Amino acid sequence: MTRRSTRKPSRSWPAYRRVPPFVPVPLRARRDGWTPLRQARFIGWLAQTGSVSKAAARVGCSRETAYRLRRRPGAESFVAAWDAVLALRAGNGVPRRKVTPGELWACALEGPFTVRMRRGRFTGTLRKPSNSALLRLLSTYDRALRGRYG
Repeated sequence: MTRRSTRKPSRSWPAYRRVPPFVPVPLRARRDGWTPLRQARFIGWLAQTGSVSKAAARVGCSRETAYRLRRRPGAESFVAAWDAVLALRAGNGVPRRKVTPGELWACALEGPFTVRMRRGRFTGTLRKPSNSALLRLLSTYDRALRGRYG
């Protein structure tokens, strides 16, 4: 006899929609500020709630500082993840974006943050260096040196 699942699949966050990995905004270290982990959790809570105010409150910051963080230089990856989350919640597709050389370095050495979602709920974040970013960076240097010395 087979068992049927009584749980209905979540319609708020389908499995095929993923929050794109992002590089946090570079800031100086402060205990009460927007740390890289706090930025990743903010994106996760934003994906779950769809509200900037609620997501900022969940990580212990204000809505105003979240928007101020969004306007800082070097926040392109964070802004792209923020916009992608809101687009996914609205049911739209996420546009592809190019990774800047600065982001490529950060992805290769420290790694981007990946937001984990399960059945429409934020479960955590993961950060590990990206081998593919490192290989892309090395191939860029190889092409540049081949033109100069080859």
